[in-house]
Amino acid sequence: MSEELLAPGAGEVEDLSAAELLALARSRKSAEDRAAADLLDVAARWADLHPPESIHAAASFTVPGSQHEEPIAGEGAPLVAEFCCAELGTVLGITSTAAKKLIGHALELRHRLTRLWAQVQAGQVPAWRARAVADTTIHSTPPLTPEAAGFVDAQVAAVAGRIGTAQLDRLVAETIKRYDLATTDPTQDPEDGYLHVDPRHVTVDTDDVHYAGTMRIEAEVDIADALDLDRAVTHHAATQAALGSLLPLDARRAKALGDLARTQTALELAFADGGVQWSGFEARSARTSTTDESEPNLPAARQVVIHAHLDASFSGDTTVFGPTGRMENGRRLVLLDQIRSWCADSRTEVTIKPVIDLNSELTAQGYKVPADIREQVQLRDRMCVFPFCSRPARRCDVDHIIPWDDDAEAEGRPQPGPTTTSNLACLCRFHHRLKTHSAWRYAMTAPGAYEWTSPHGHRYRRDHTGTTDLDPPEPPDVAAPPGVPRPRRR
Repeated sequence: MSEELLAPGAGEVEDLSAAELLALARSRKSAEDRAAADLLDVAARWADLHPPESIHAAASFTVPGSQHEEPIAGEGAPLVAEFCCAELGTVLGITSTAAKKLIGHALELRHRLTRLWAQVQAGQVPAWRARAVADTTIHSTPPLTPEAAGFVDAQVAAVAGRIGTAQLDRLVAETIKRYDLATTDPTQDPEDGYLHVDPRHVTVDTDDVHYAGTMRIEAEVDIADALDLDRAVTHHAATQAALGSLLPLDARRAKALGDLARTQTALELAFADGGVQWSGFEARSARTSTTDESEPNLPAARQVVIHAHLDASFSGDTTVFGPTGRMENGRRLVLLDQIRSWCADSRTEVTIKPVIDLNSELTAQGYKVPADIREQVQLRDRMCVFPFCSRPARRCDVDHIIPWDDDAEAEGRPQPGPTTTSNLACLCRFHHRLKTHSAWRYAMTAPGAYEWTSPHGHRYRRDHTGTTDLDPPEPPDVAAPPGVPRPRRR
């Protein structure tokens, strides 16, 4: 039998005593802190390998869309080549934006918060505390000069990084005053500051959805508009009560606001089942029949599109939808009954649109991607298909995986990069530029599944389930702390 050593937790960790478990926890936390400090150092060194000079050495002229110098830390920190963030991010299993933030924090600490950087590398301050300080000094408004950042560094290092968010904000505010960095803000004038501010707004908090299926709306409008809206909502709420509604007054007023909105909007619901898009329930604003001849039909002023994806199956000639699905915007859970209630509301005309099969191969003759092919590709990919990116597909470019050749037809050659479903993918603008102007390459291995290769040869698979590292690193052989036995495999 082999006596291969395992990391604690895989074999006999349940046999450790309480004291040994505490020692193991302390050791692992210390190792985690050390690894985080090392990662900051690696990020800074990675930036050192990709200075702006690396961009200029690669080409003697600027190509539109190519990478540029990226200032990702404060004044006095070095610039980096923009595209370097992507490969570090994929190796770490994070987005390019998160990798950019990591590199920015490392450079801010090493070049502007030098005392705090030394404490992190000495193990005196956890990396996460130092990164919180760096994030604040990077995004300070107005920006901190190197001297001002050094003042903040000295104050924070004096307490070994033990400073809360509120204290840090006060320290930065004091620094801005001390170094006279603030500019006059006319909106803060106690007498006529209001003349420089327009407070009107309507905000729908789409990020905070209540379990009851509601959202919060906040608004600041003109007095006349507010009074008109109040009268309209009060009238609609009273009408609902007269028609037999048993809802409380506040619920009827909320429902009245939705009724008012539906007189000016259209609602389209698109259902998708695996490879088939069930595009239906296009709800257009239209008044129902009424005995009041003086109330005219109101046309839709604009169209609001809501895409909901639900599982669907066939029972004979009938399509049967599952009880739950997801909203494409935000990928939140949605109930089929909710969608039915939206479609069944008054003044809503429901139209069933043709089905789009996501597995079919659609082709266009030219370079431009037609609307129907774009829609199919967006529904198939759902998000930017670069590893770990989560930008929604509808906010992405549609990229020709094999580039379109403008000279192919004139030279009598077959088009190597046709505008066809199997040669198109959704990429956000940054990763589209990255693919076009760097050594990153990818190919579609199945509908909606892609294999990427980085400039240094790392490979990743991206599909609707997420990103998979095709060359995962070997697990490290982590030593147990002193006094803690290493479990063994029998």
